[in-house]
Amino acid sequence: MPLGEIFITIAMILLVPLLAGAAVKHRFPQLALQLSRVLQPLSIALFLLFVVLAFFGNYTLFLQFIGLIFFWVLAHNGLAISAGFSLASAFGLNKQQRRTLSIETGIQNSGLALGIIFTYFGGLGGMAIIAGWWGVWHLVSGLLLSSFWHFKAPSPVEKTVS
Repeated sequence: MPLGEIFITIAMILLVPLLAGAAVKHRFPQLALQLSRVLQPLSIALFLLFVVLAFFGNYTLFLQFIGLIFFWVLAHNGLAISAGFSLASAFGLNKQQRRTLSIETGIQNSGLALGIIFTYFGGLGGMAIIAGWWGVWHLVSGLLLSSFWHFKAPSPVEKTVS
């Protein structure tokens, strides 16, 4: 497993879209807004499709391992969300920033994990099951948490930390 190739893959999956998006948003803010309305739901749909295909390709392994990993993934995600919120609170960030940091901390890049597993490890079933369940749960927990907080919007008069 060539380490350099893995770093290039990570850069292609994470950095290229991030930098391209930042450049488009900086130079063409209206276009970025229009594209985000299409690309955000599309990216979620593509990720779900990726997870579903991995799930059906490894269904028997899923049944074999889900009992071993189910609660560990939930516990890890809960700890990450709590740690992000606590760290943001410790640094005096406002409510919106605390929420953002907790979701960003709690929702790791499961798509990247699946990509690396299938590219460099031949889609090893146990690894794919963990990353797949991780991805599904992160989508569920992120959507639940953001929906909950959506209805408990922070006060618009809160100061922001620069």
